[in-house]
Order: sequence, then C-alpha cells, then structure tokens
Amino acid sequence: MITLKSVTLPNGETLGYRERESGEKIVLLVHGNMTSSMHWDLLMEAFDHQYKIYAVDMRGFGISTYLKPVESIKDFADDIKSFVDELGLKDFAMVGWSTGGAVSMEFCADYPGYCNQLVLLASASTRGYPFFGTNEDGALDVTKRLSTLEDIKKDPIRTIPIQGAYDSGNKELLKAIWNSLIYTKNQPSAEQYDEYLDDMLTQRNLAEVYHSLNTFNISNESGVRAGSSKVEKICIPVLILRGDEDLVVTDTMTKEIIQDLGPVAKYIELTGCGHSPLIDNLDLLKTSITNFLQETENKQYEIKG
Repeated sequence: MITLKSVTLPNGETLGYRERESGEKIVLLVHGNMTSSMHWDLLMEAFDHQYKIYAVDMRGFGISTYLKPVESIKDFADDIKSFVDELGLKDFAMVGWSTGGAVSMEFCADYPGYCNQLVLLASASTRGYPFFGTNEDGALDVTKRLSTLEDIKKDPIRTIPIQGAYDSGNKELLKAIWNSLIYTKNQPSAEQYDEYLDDMLTQRNLAEVYHSLNTFNISNESGVRAGSSKVEKICIPVLILRGDEDLVVTDTMTKEIIQDLGPVAKYIELTGCGHSPLIDNLDLLKTSITNFLQETENKQYEIKG
C-alpha cells in the first residue's frame, strides 16, 4: 500500500512524500522536472517487496511547499538531507530520475554515509543540463549558453510556453510536449495520464529548476560555473541508465557522467526506451535496478580525490 504523507523541515518547508511499506531495505526515489513522487507510482507498485520505498516531492513540486525560491541543485539536496534526518533514514539506495539524478549526485557528494547505492535514471550530466539561447530564426544556438535566471525566464522555447501552460492550466499543451519528447512510444493509461498532467500543474519553480540545472557542475571541467570536483567524493556503486531513444538527455551528457564518475559507475543502455522507461519498459527498468542493488550490496570504493 502506498501512502501520501508530509514532513516539515527545520528550514520551514514542508515536503510531501509517498511511502510503500515492505521490507527493511530502503530505496529513496527522487523525481525529475515537471513531475513529483506521483510519477513513480508504477515502479513503487511493481518493485521487489524486500524494499521499503520512499518517494519525495521536492520543494515546489507536488504537495510540497515553496516558501523560499531555490537557487541551485544544492538547495534541493540540502532539503533531501533534512528530509532523511527528519524521517531517521540512513543506509539507503537512491534512484534519481533526470533532474533528480543531479540532486542525488549532489546529495551523495555532500553527505557521505547516508546513501550506499545510487541509480541515475536518464540523469542530467555531472556538468549540468545546458540551456542555450536562440538565433534570429528562433532556433537554438549552441554558441549562446544562457547564464542567468533572468535569461532563463525569457527563454521562448521552453520556459515561456511551459510556464504559460502552467499559469493557464493548459493540459493539452503539456500533453503535446510530453508526447513529442517523452511519451514518444508508449503512454500511460488515459486516467493515469490525466492525473500526471494535473500533477505537473503543481510545479511552482520551473525557471529556477532550469537555472539550477544550467549552472550545476560537480565535475572537474569548466561550464557556466567552474566545476566543483565534488564528483570525486562519490565513492559508492553507481548505475547509470539511459534509454537509447531518449530525446531529453543526450548520449553526450550520459558519456560525461560515465567519464566523470569513473570506476564506481556501471552503464546500461535501456533498449527501446525514451526519457521515461517507467512507461516504455517497466519490467526492464525494474530488473536493471534490482539486479544492481543485489550485486553491489555492501560494496564501497575509495574516495578518488
């Protein structure tokens, strides 16, 4: 049984979360942009019952509050730290999807000793998710990397239309976007899809998330901001998963993660999947994660830096 709950953090924010009672081994699910813990429902229902599962609504998503705007991926990671402390969670595995992958990497680097296995599902890169400006024709110009929150808010391709859909409750536009980029192969049931769309409308931090992704960089490489090299502090087993038909996270971004994490990471390509393997091939996703958790239990690496 999955129960929706909430907990108030020391910083005053209240985070919603879904909990599935089962075994003693804990898995914490961290969602991506335009979603919440609701979008994990199929995996939570299908996952092996030796695991107890928590799925959190990050600040500004789902039923969570958004009292103070986020400025970075670290803000989300710090919320996760307070969240697991309030619930008394330790020695757990994390699965971070898309933006949630960046949040999970930041958390693992900043707070060692909590997470012992990490799964990055269609994750933003260790070097962030770049946002580019447009040329005179309105097409993306990869020579014009955006750098400020104000730039992001003025973005005519992503921010303005999606924020407009949120403001007006235009679920048809959101559905069209997801059908063209994410649910290109399979779609949820009509009832489930409508619930997901209603859930998307709860997001209150779109531009801030985009800015946080654009400036995120825990690598040793330079970007909009200099790399923090925090990736060297991730010394637990990491599974990197990407669908070979993903139109959101590129192959290049995934190769950056593989390169930056080095020997702690294992990569599996999910054949026939796009950005949401939960919908495209739930069995393959579930099996890939479960096998990894079983194979790497109690495994540890030396800190690289």
